[in-house]
Amino acid sequence: METWYYEVVSIDGDYANLKRTDIASDDLKLVARALLPAEIMEESKLKYELMQYEIIE
Repeated sequence: METWYYEVVSIDGDYANLKRTDIASDDLKLVARALLPAEIMEESKLKYELMQYEIIE
């Protein structure tokens, strides 16, 4: 089981741009908001595990 950590960089309509925080990377991942917790905001910290996103902190 792998776990990845992200930060919400921006929200654009039905999509959010996520940046990995557990590795050094400038790449952004575009994710449909339907797959993310409803209460996310920019700068929210997320954990991705078992094909689910969860807000942390």
